[in-house]
Amino acid sequence: MKKKDKIKLVEEIKKIAEKYRVVGVINLHKLPASSMQAIRKNLRGHAIIKVAPKAVIKKLLDSREEWKALGEKIGEYPALIFSNLDPFKLYKIIEKNKSPAPAKAGDIAPKDIEVKAGKTDLTPGPAITTLQKLKLKTKVEGGKISIVEDAVICKKGEVITPEVAAVLNLLKIMPIEIGLNVLALCENGIIYPKEVLHIDEEEVIKKVEQAYREMINFSLNVGYVIKDTAELFIIKAYREMKSLALEANIITKDTIEDLLGLGEARKKALEEQIRISSSS
Repeated sequence: MKKKDKIKLVEEIKKIAEKYRVVGVINLHKLPASSMQAIRKNLRGHAIIKVAPKAVIKKLLDSREEWKALGEKIGEYPALIFSNLDPFKLYKIIEKNKSPAPAKAGDIAPKDIEVKAGKTDLTPGPAITTLQKLKLKTKVEGGKISIVEDAVICKKGEVITPEVAAVLNLLKIMPIEIGLNVLALCENGIIYPKEVLHIDEEEVIKKVEQAYREMINFSLNVGYVIKDTAELFIIKAYREMKSLALEANIITKDTIEDLLGLGEARKKALEEQIRISSSS
């Protein structure tokens, strides 16, 4: 692009940015044009994507102090994303719009790639040799190849080799996710890198539930009454009161049935002792 065209594009993007409170840097590396069209459609109403030369994006991000740190996150094929959504909500929507794709030799594993134990649709022959190249334990069952035990064949961040790609294609495992690769988002001068935005919701919920249980136990142990433990304290006090009344043989509407039951049990026990004594 000519210099004047670059300047014009920077100004154009600046005007777009004024309408949004969140700006982010994404990477479009290996993203097919057809997928890009589908993503734009799915993000309609949530965010807009602006593709521009790397130099233009860098110049734009350097134009505001709060955006400068984003410039350090620019990838090989960068683009900008603008939104008024919360950064975490936006990231979640983007991640949900990703689709699985087969791995090719040279791809980087986005996570540990595991082959699960179990029966496959593969028949014995060359496939066994392909699987055994990765030291996968196999056996033949009912004319089909079975994987004997789980195995990680490529760890997160490693380059997928031709041998690994061949096995993945044989087993129809698609570990690659096609979609926008968010590098970082910025809101009110705060930079949220990908690592911060990626939240395991199930794990977070488990931790919150665990923290809640620990808080309840602590409150009960130290005798500290709060809204969440008031009912438990009342139940505990009632049980202790009833236990004390039963031990002291105090008759109340809450203990009479238990006391009668205890009396009946003692009566039967005494009758059994008398019977045994009489027979001996």
